[in-house]
Amino acid sequence: MEPKVAAIILAAGASRRMGQAKMTLPYEESTVLGTVLSKLHTADVDPLTVVIGGAREGVEAAVSDLPFEVIRAYNLDYEHTEMLDSLKIGMQHLPADVDAFLIVLGDQPQIQVVVVQAILQEYARTGQSLIIPSYRMRRGHPWLVGKAHWADLSSMEAGQTMRDFLSRHQRKIHYLVVETPSILEDMDTPEDYRRATGRE
Repeated sequence: MEPKVAAIILAAGASRRMGQAKMTLPYEESTVLGTVLSKLHTADVDPLTVVIGGAREGVEAAVSDLPFEVIRAYNLDYEHTEMLDSLKIGMQHLPADVDAFLIVLGDQPQIQVVVVQAILQEYARTGQSLIIPSYRMRRGHPWLVGKAHWADLSSMEAGQTMRDFLSRHQRKIHYLVVETPSILEDMDTPEDYRRATGRE
């Protein structure tokens, strides 16, 4: 039986560097966040859990516009917490039958379906519990985290980061080499957005 892989999409940031709510900016035929979710859905990742914080009403509207189910989780203290805190909130919504989940950035609409599928295939083939895509020796997103690491993630203390988690498990990381820099790209600034949408 194929392993069941979910996704936790981190979309709770305040978008300070963008100067406006980046998750709801137009992108392709949808929004930034809507494009990310649609690509995960196309890759047959299910369930999808979005962690919402800033621009809550707009983000919820973007999610509601999609023709498939998305679980909503809320980081009410998003102004004062880190990515790891949002991830922990998302993990609380994982169904019991999930074997692994992808950590996905909500501001990475450049994510490619073929890369997501390659990560899923690598997990099904190897059973490795920590898979990270790599382009030219640089690691990117999304990551896959199997159940073996969930307790450790959940127990990390306030102030610790995902980088701390990876440092702790450096020897267990299974790198999947990909041929696209899209795994490295996200959108933090107006310049990033113009570049991603070809509006430079």
